[in-house]
Formats: sequence, structure tokens, C-alpha cells
Amino acid sequence: MATLMRFFKSTILSKVVMAATGFILVLFLLGHMSGNLQMYIGQDKMNQYAEFLQGLGNMLWAVRGFMLLCLVLHVWMSIRLKLLNLQARPVAYVKKNWVKATFSSRTMMWSGATIGFFVLYHLLHFTLGITNPESYHFTDSLGRHDVYSMVILGYQNIFVSGVYTIAMFLLGFHLNHAIASMFQTLGVNHPIYNGLIEKGGMILTILIVGGFLSIPFGVLTGIIQLPAGVM
Repeated sequence: MATLMRFFKSTILSKVVMAATGFILVLFLLGHMSGNLQMYIGQDKMNQYAEFLQGLGNMLWAVRGFMLLCLVLHVWMSIRLKLLNLQARPVAYVKKNWVKATFSSRTMMWSGATIGFFVLYHLLHFTLGITNPESYHFTDSLGRHDVYSMVILGYQNIFVSGVYTIAMFLLGFHLNHAIASMFQTLGVNHPIYNGLIEKGGMILTILIVGGFLSIPFGVLTGIIQLPAGVM
């Protein structure tokens, strides 16, 4: 029992929880990005996808609740590990050596916190329609929630697209270090394929960030356009 209690109080459990929740969040990002990319197919396809999600009802809210729990646990464990590290070394290094520590790894806490605030704003904007209510209640010719037009009108605002772009770059910095660390924490770590994991993590990061950023880029450049009759 004493050994079990020490395990729950150790940094090992916190790292495992942070890695596991991080893995789930990355899978969510890939799924969310795939859904967003349907903006390029057109209004009917995007609104059909949105209608399908809304049709899940309580199951959709259960998934949202689970993702929120994963996010909270991920942030909580990262803060706990930071505090434990500070307790282990209450006196800071006189001189810090950044030879092996990358910019991404040194700013994980700050990029993570900023991304958390952006997620809140993103939910208030597109999910709850609180920050931009003027386009939230649009419907298409079939009476469906016109998510397609709502997204375009949102990203036509330079400020919104700017905030979104900054958040995606911060997400990139965060993922670039987090993906490799996640595999290491979960025990997938060997000199033979560590380099492959790092490169794979970088490619995955570029795909995720690029996929998300392509939407406001497509809107601002006119590649993704409003349907006729929507102002």
C-alpha cells in the first residue's frame, strides 16, 4: 500500500497522465482539422457535417466533456510537475545551459496556457456564438445551421484571423516538443528510432498547423467564398 501511495504521489504518474491525455488531444486535433477542411468542399458538405455532429445530442456533449477533462488533467499535471521541479531545486541555477533545451521545450508552460485561453475564445465564438452572435444563427436553404457562412464571416475579420494564426503557431511550438516527449514518456524510446519519432512529430505538427491555418487563409484570399445571398 505504501508503495502504491508513493507511486500516486510521484512524478511518474503525472508524466504518464500528461502523455496519455496529450495523445488523446492530438487525435482530437486531427479529427477536428479533418472536419474543418470540409470547408473547401462547400456549404452543403460542411453544414451536413455540422448537422451530423449536432444530431449526436448527448453523445456529443459527452465527448466534449471527456475532451475538457483531458485538457484539464493535461494542464494540471504540467503545473504539478513544474511545482515539483521547483520544490526539488528551490534555488535557481546561477547560469542556465540551453544547449539541449529547444525554444519549444522551454516555453511549454506559456504556450500551453495561451492555447488554453484561445480554446475558451474559440468555443465562445464558434460553438456558443457569444462573441460574434450576428452570424451564429444563420441557416442555409435546407434550414440547417449555416456553419459554413458563420466560419467565413468570422475569418473575414482580420483580428479574428490574426488571433487564430498566432494561436496556431503557438500550438505548433507546443506540439513540436510535446509529441516526441509523449512517446518517450510512454516508453517508446530507443536510439535507433528516436530520430524518426522527432521527424515524424515535426511533420505531424506541420500538417496540423497547416491544415488549421489553411481555413482563414482560404477565406482571406477568396478561395473559400460566401454563398450567394449571404452578406
